[in-house]
Amino acid sequence: MGMLAREEHVVKVLVQRGEMTGADRQFAAKYEVGDAVRYSKGSQEAGLRAGEYAWVTGVIPKENKLTVETEAGTKVTYDPARLRGVTVYKEEDRSLAAGDRIQLTAPFRAKRVANRELGTVEHIDAAGNILLKLDSGRQIHFNITEHQQLDYGYATTSHAAQGLTSKSVLLNVDTEKSKALVNERLGYVAISRASHDVFVCTNNAGDLAEKLGRQMSKTSAIQEVGI
Repeated sequence: MGMLAREEHVVKVLVQRGEMTGADRQFAAKYEVGDAVRYSKGSQEAGLRAGEYAWVTGVIPKENKLTVETEAGTKVTYDPARLRGVTVYKEEDRSLAAGDRIQLTAPFRAKRVANRELGTVEHIDAAGNILLKLDSGRQIHFNITEHQQLDYGYATTSHAAQGLTSKSVLLNVDTEKSKALVNERLGYVAISRASHDVFVCTNNAGDLAEKLGRQMSKTSAIQEVGI
């Protein structure tokens, strides 16, 4: 329990390109060859199905065109400004061994696993077959090619932790960060994830209470003008 196996295997995972805004996704020049694209809405005009993945094989900035190859091997060229509901990923290597903690970064509907669920790798082989024991106690078996949206699960952001429960929580708070990052919402969500213990690490214990007490409630327009 809590030990990693000596033998590890490298798998390809998909990591969302979080730096790409909704506006960026409309410009071909923002994409890179090798990017994976998921079409949540699809496009009948481009011949792309809802929920389908494709990989960028060509970028034509002057014409604002992308060429992608779908999972079925079909090549499609289209103007990204004409599509909505697009998520862009890059492929990265992750070394996994039995005992590693991982987190699913997208819903795995075929296995009835929700986004951000955590689990422990019980077995993995060179072909990418994984036996995962979820924190709920359920086991699932899959090949990494069936669901590449996963990552290490040793730490998570407060936002991603919403809905999760852990026996112990280790919370790192940098009081010099902005109000948008360190506030009452961060403190409540992070601390309430623990069922037994919470350990808080901070750069300034004297400022901690004040920074975690900062309000983030929204003010309505009516309140602002005093109506």
